[in-house]
Amino acid sequence: MKSRTFAPSWGALCSTLLALPQLSAAFYLPGVAPSSYEQGRRVPLNVNSIKPVAAQDALLHSVMSYDYYNEQFRFCQPEGGPTYVSESLGSILFGDRIMSSPFELHMMKNETCKKLCTSRYDAPSAHFVNKRIMQGYALNWLVDGLPAGQHLLDDLTGTTFYSPGFAMGTISTTDPEGPTFFNNHYDIVVEYHKVNGKEDQLRVVGVIVQPGSRAYKGDNLDCNDNQIPPVVLAEEEGTETEVTFTYSVYWTESSTPWATRWDKYLHVFDPKIHWFSLVNSAVVVIFLTVTVTSVLFRALKKDIARYNRLDQINLEDLSGTSALEDGVQEDSGWKLVHGDVFRTPSHPLLLSVFLGNGAQLFVMTGFTICFALLGFLSPSNRGSLGTIILFLYTLLSFVGGYVSARVYKSLSGEKWKLNIALTPLLVPSIVFSTFFFLNLFLWANGAAGAVPFTTMLVIIGIWFVISIPISVAGSWFGFRAAPVEPPVRTNQIPRQIPPATTYLRPIPSMLLVGILPFGAIFVELYFIMSSIWFSKIYYMFGFLFLCYGLMIITCAAVTVLMVYFLLCAENYHWQWRSFLAAGMSAGYIFANALIYLISKLSLGGLSGTVLYIGYSALLSFLFFILTGSIGFFSSWWFVQKIYKSIKID
Repeated sequence: MKSRTFAPSWGALCSTLLALPQLSAAFYLPGVAPSSYEQGRRVPLNVNSIKPVAAQDALLHSVMSYDYYNEQFRFCQPEGGPTYVSESLGSILFGDRIMSSPFELHMMKNETCKKLCTSRYDAPSAHFVNKRIMQGYALNWLVDGLPAGQHLLDDLTGTTFYSPGFAMGTISTTDPEGPTFFNNHYDIVVEYHKVNGKEDQLRVVGVIVQPGSRAYKGDNLDCNDNQIPPVVLAEEEGTETEVTFTYSVYWTESSTPWATRWDKYLHVFDPKIHWFSLVNSAVVVIFLTVTVTSVLFRALKKDIARYNRLDQINLEDLSGTSALEDGVQEDSGWKLVHGDVFRTPSHPLLLSVFLGNGAQLFVMTGFTICFALLGFLSPSNRGSLGTIILFLYTLLSFVGGYVSARVYKSLSGEKWKLNIALTPLLVPSIVFSTFFFLNLFLWANGAAGAVPFTTMLVIIGIWFVISIPISVAGSWFGFRAAPVEPPVRTNQIPRQIPPATTYLRPIPSMLLVGILPFGAIFVELYFIMSSIWFSKIYYMFGFLFLCYGLMIITCAAVTVLMVYFLLCAENYHWQWRSFLAAGMSAGYIFANALIYLISKLSLGGLSGTVLYIGYSALLSFLFFILTGSIGFFSSWWFVQKIYKSIKID
């Protein structure tokens, strides 16, 4: 959709960001150049995997997707069997399984009640199909790369849009416990647009499918007869249901140009609420960050001026010197721990490995969002998101190795060989092993979303042949670089840490710090999760860019504030505390995923629940590494700054 509601105070910035993907329509991206057809030329209709969407109760009942030609569905196949359409690596990872079909579409040639084939459904197949219908599964077709959808009306905004996919069947609206009706007839409406100056060059700009259920008797294939009863697949043992598949094709001219044909598929439900929530979150986050920053720097300026003034006074010539010192130390105790604040933390190897991978994720996420803003991750280029993420993460292994090595060297680490090995192995191994474990559930259930074994081998090959050597090269440069020197010397004997107040203890401080970055992305997180689990198209990368920036600022500001209070309480163990406190926002994301599971999903089986919780935990772990690294590096910069600003004898 092109029409959007903008908040007045954010109009200039947001309109610029959100317009960037539209500007990409001025040129054609690689792999998505338009295809023109002459009248009568065949237009390919390919089929994709069958995926679950929201059922009639608005809940998602499954997370499994199936191949279109799964033997239980018994859909008609083309002569000689279906063939796979080449896909990108990202498309395969995201569950696309595109194959050819027996449907014959010829440009501007209408077809009526054309027969495909006749299939017989025994009791097990009928039960399988009826269960998929009740769970809200939808068929996914592609005509010239454009998804076939249904024409829907948004009652709230009064706008019409195309929803990708269409129902496999329906459930009786009058009797929820009644029979399910299996759709075996498809009215395919294809919209085409004439190329300017070339009347014989026609392009597909829209596809609508109106499915129907027709229990044909004999050779009477009158699909326009509304008196024909619907198809009900009998589940009684020993019975078979004969189903004849038919389709009709209608071509209509459209004024929609090829460059904007995806606009009708990109729909925002209740955009005013979306904008209001986003702007409200942004205002609250910015106000909080500015307040925290101003208070913090005013206090620091006062502390530094007082410390430097005391260094210039001859305390022996003053009466009541100890009272003055006690007053200074009571106001701000962070100078008292100057000899311990840069002491090597516990487990520096593990911390440096996490920080290296966090920096790698940070840069990768930034580049990915920038590419999306420029339109390179257009939905017309299927799987581009997964492909670019894998590509960037592999190339940016150099950043991970460099940061991990230099941090470890700055923390006075000695096991440099182990650091070089663990940086490209530890976190990717956790991610890959979890992904492989969850993939076993998909394999066991025969789901189309299961990543093929050959694709797994390709990922392992990219990991070991490309990613690890690049990471080792980055580590080599990192260890050759000069370490980040502390501005003060570290004492040989550690200082005793006094008991902390309640809010500065590990768990309370983590809970307080972690909730603020989560609040910055909460609204957008809802739309992302709906896109992932309900098979919707996510394209609001302008909003995502704003939320990502707000999250970074908030994460850095609140972590620095916590470290300041921690040092004032004479606790110099800030390294792990800053990492864990900022990373706690991932805990809130996982808790939000569990709430989403209860409120929006109704997964009856164990496999679906395990898959949902497993993938949510995996994403939360990566977010933990990302935000924890942001918190640590901002705190490290802060500690370096304040101790450089005072005079230490």
